[in-house]
Amino acid sequence: MTDPVVGLVLEGRYVLEERLARGGMATVYAATDLRLHRPVAVKVMAEHLAHDPTFVGRFTREAHAAAMLSHPHVVSVSDQGSDQGLVFLVMELVRGRTLRDLLQARGRLTVAEAFAVLEPVLSGLTAAHRAGIVHRDIKPENVLIGTDGGVKVADFGLARALTGTGQTSHTGGVLIGTVAYLSPEQLERGRADARSDVYAAGIVLFEMLTGHPPYGGDTPLAVAYQHVHHDMPPPSDEVPGTPWQVDELVTRATRRDPAVRPLDAGAFLADLEDVRRELGIERVPVPTGRSTAGPDTLRPTNRPPRARHPSDPGRPSDPGTEVLGSGTRPGRGGRTSMLPGTVPGPTTDVAGRHPGVERTRPGVPQHVRRRRARLAVAVVLLLAVTIGAIGWWMGSGRWTTVPQLVGRDQATAIDLLQQAGLDPDCCTEQFDEDVAEGVVVSADPDGGEAIRGTDVRLVVSKGPERFEVDPALVGRPLEEVRQALAHIPVVPTEVQDYDDDVPTGSVTGFDPEPGTELKRDQPLTVFVSRGHAPVGVPAVVGLSPEEATANLQALGFTVSRAEGRSADVDSGKVMAVTPAAGQQAPYRSTVTIQVSVGRPQVTVPDVVGKGEDEARAALEAAGLHVTVSQFFGDRVFRQSPGAGEVVDVGTEVTILVTFG
Repeated sequence: MTDPVVGLVLEGRYVLEERLARGGMATVYAATDLRLHRPVAVKVMAEHLAHDPTFVGRFTREAHAAAMLSHPHVVSVSDQGSDQGLVFLVMELVRGRTLRDLLQARGRLTVAEAFAVLEPVLSGLTAAHRAGIVHRDIKPENVLIGTDGGVKVADFGLARALTGTGQTSHTGGVLIGTVAYLSPEQLERGRADARSDVYAAGIVLFEMLTGHPPYGGDTPLAVAYQHVHHDMPPPSDEVPGTPWQVDELVTRATRRDPAVRPLDAGAFLADLEDVRRELGIERVPVPTGRSTAGPDTLRPTNRPPRARHPSDPGRPSDPGTEVLGSGTRPGRGGRTSMLPGTVPGPTTDVAGRHPGVERTRPGVPQHVRRRRARLAVAVVLLLAVTIGAIGWWMGSGRWTTVPQLVGRDQATAIDLLQQAGLDPDCCTEQFDEDVAEGVVVSADPDGGEAIRGTDVRLVVSKGPERFEVDPALVGRPLEEVRQALAHIPVVPTEVQDYDDDVPTGSVTGFDPEPGTELKRDQPLTVFVSRGHAPVGVPAVVGLSPEEATANLQALGFTVSRAEGRSADVDSGKVMAVTPAAGQQAPYRSTVTIQVSVGRPQVTVPDVVGKGEDEARAALEAAGLHVTVSQFFGDRVFRQSPGAGEVVDVGTEVTILVTFG
């Protein structure tokens, strides 16, 4: 039948040209980006899920998670949207095949080939883990191998962002993933972190080396039971001659306890490189399987593969992504099945189909009846174990004790919580004057009993809160320093201070000194320059003008010169200075020196005709000395110098006294 979606143009940009593949949750089309004129792949959500917020959220999360990554080994997502009732995202179009297609064509790979495929997968996952993203659905269907040998990780639909080191992501009570590749912690508690991706990558390595996953079963529950309760078999059990170092690499990555697995994909990649060097394994091209590729296997590969039944001739079991939870129902006919993950339910195979009911027919051979009897016993035992586990869980098994966490370092606290079956809500950080950095200050709940899977909120110390004043602020203008200190919670006090080197209005220093660790609201003194300190005016009276000027300029003064007369200072010498000697004057202010040009002068008063005593008094009052020449009389007849002449103070004036 013709796909009605083919030919649509989404958002006026992406024309859907060909359906590449259809899965239980989405269909992938080859398309052309009309704006950039390039081929793309468009993944369209199944119509019956487009109105389910849970699946729309998963779809949107895939776009956001992949868009956060820019790595050559991660399929890039360039756009996401909704148009004409279709929810879609736009991806890079990869020409080639999936690792699942390659394994179906080849059976299994050599160690060198398996390493060649796994290295770029781990490289892409490392980028995701460093960005705080856990993939949660690593499997051969999500590893794309291009015709050029390039390897890319696809389908971040189950990816979740992590909020801190050691934090796990969860699905709100519903377990989503491909059961053949799910880690024990995902199956037991629905929790995943970077080490869960490491577990799945280890299973993919096992499958590449042996040609099949390590565990099989008639139901997803049977497969899940083996993940939780069995250790991973070494690949050499299936492929004799596999080096023991490769066995150990698979074992380390797939340990049931996540605490002893590699911390993330980067650590797994480093272990793989160590094994490569130790064994001297040469690098080989990524196998593309082009020699055995048919028309289907070389088509674009970023698509949800078709669901297959274990009984399909010539095709191994191809488990799809399951959703396991108490509120789901069995799916039919698609790769995505939803199965009860904690209680017995309808028996389905890994692909979600109902197996046919075998009916006893007359003449069935004895050995067939015995085999069927053993199978019935196994089913009864499995149901008994499951019912017992459920009973234990509903009774005392779901309760655990919250360990003592206060005073322990963050990593230890997280490990203790995970060992107790609790989930760390990590981590709120706060400053603490008494608790060292990285140590737990408080936990909520902080003790007693709690249901397994309960989130325990941890508050971790950032150590004492301290602040520092930048030494570069010394010498900066006061307003600039005020703006810088506004970002530091200290209490500044400004103090004016003289400074010979720092301009007026700039900061000369701090107390405590810059670079000292300060507590919140600690007082801080800011010294602000008032400029150069005042300078005392030296004594320069009696010096020559040149000597006085040199002395004043050496102290930073500007010298101004004036002239005057002095009865005490010789002509040509400094007779006075303003401001006076000994007074404080601002640095670089002007000081005036007054140079004597001689004694003071006065005008000789007229005393002719006055009596001797009166004349003497008038002349002495003018600062003159008086000499009297008396010739029989009592009146001044003549004076010399004469009246009105200007003479130096102290000049001798002679008066002639005679009869009037």
